[in-house]
Amino acid sequence: MTRHGGGGRRVVVTGIGCVTPLGGDAEGTWEGAVAGRSGATRLEGPELEALPVRIAAPVTAPLDLADVPAKERRRLDRVCQLAWVAAREALADASLAELPDALDPERVGVAIGSAIGGIGTILADHRVFLESGPRRVSPFLVPMSLANLPSGFVAIRRGLRGPNLTHATACATGAHGIGEAARAVATGAADVMLAGGAEAAIQPLVIAGFANMQALSRRNDEPQRASRPFDVGRDGFVIGEGAGVLVLEALEHARARGARVRAELLGYGAGADASHVAQPDPEGRGAEACMRAALDAAGVEPAVLDWVNAHATSTPSGDLAEARALGRLLGEHAAHVPVSAPKSATGHLLGAAGAVEALLCVRALESGRIPPTRNLETPDPACPLDHVSHKAREVRARTVLSNSFGFGGTNAALVFGRGDGGEA
Repeated sequence: MTRHGGGGRRVVVTGIGCVTPLGGDAEGTWEGAVAGRSGATRLEGPELEALPVRIAAPVTAPLDLADVPAKERRRLDRVCQLAWVAAREALADASLAELPDALDPERVGVAIGSAIGGIGTILADHRVFLESGPRRVSPFLVPMSLANLPSGFVAIRRGLRGPNLTHATACATGAHGIGEAARAVATGAADVMLAGGAEAAIQPLVIAGFANMQALSRRNDEPQRASRPFDVGRDGFVIGEGAGVLVLEALEHARARGARVRAELLGYGAGADASHVAQPDPEGRGAEACMRAALDAAGVEPAVLDWVNAHATSTPSGDLAEARALGRLLGEHAAHVPVSAPKSATGHLLGAAGAVEALLCVRALESGRIPPTRNLETPDPACPLDHVSHKAREVRARTVLSNSFGFGGTNAALVFGRGDGGEA
């Protein structure tokens, strides 16, 4: 079990940025999530006609890449484009659009992960290979498709020479990136880290793979009602795309440069189910241990949590396992600790999900509102939690927990607190 906390420097969030099916920036995404708006749509096109699932949540906002030279832009997989847009916004939000002379670039790092990486580039060049032969394959195939290119590209664009990391831990990728980046700041390996995840995997092959393992909702005629975490009628998730990036910084460093502290990362837990390649431990024991580790690292009791951002993807087994884990974690407090699942609105952003949801946690702490779970019409009696459904709930939250669990049984949990407390 891995933990962050219990010594070292305090780690705060000074910038946020994202691009999602709900909006092209952090505020648009937040307002969409709070309103319970859906980013899901029906997919159209002749290449999709044979698919059993025709639903996804794509990014529809135009990507502003005017600051990237045209030649370089053509060599970027969409996953890198999404990561850059989110990272650029986060840097600007942290007043780091241009690094000040006092900031040593060797003390600024990047940890933006991706579960699948540049799958669009791989598939496009595979078609070229089959149709035109190996000599026509792009010499940029490998660098365009590697999962570490989002981190690498952001570092190159801004000349950031600190730790450059990439996690590829399925749907826990974004949360692991944030947690491990926080460790680098806490231990003094860096002063500032850009951390999060990016994903651009809405491709027929990927959809077919997920569909054939019965992971995706098949409500093809009602895409906006398809993702329904914790509902008795849930039948799978809706695949989405996007990117989320947080700027993490040592508290004393942020104060020294007069930065706004948006939230504090109090604790991080990571662990494994060691149970199954795709299914969670049915009892959620790995998830529970991970959440407890994060809370222990934060020095926070479950009873004081003001919101749990559930991983809940809308799969029958995943939601049930997480609900069981939360039931044991919260005990008698399960009836009054609010729980909701933003994936009902955004779709499941895979490697970007944990990062975007961490951003929503920051905004929930700032705004006093908790996003609802969309489409939760008949809560599953086997998931007896304090569900926030239909509309946002007004809560002056001070401490929130965000869960991210992935294939292979990999788990991550983050605990955030308000950014207005205490001396370093």
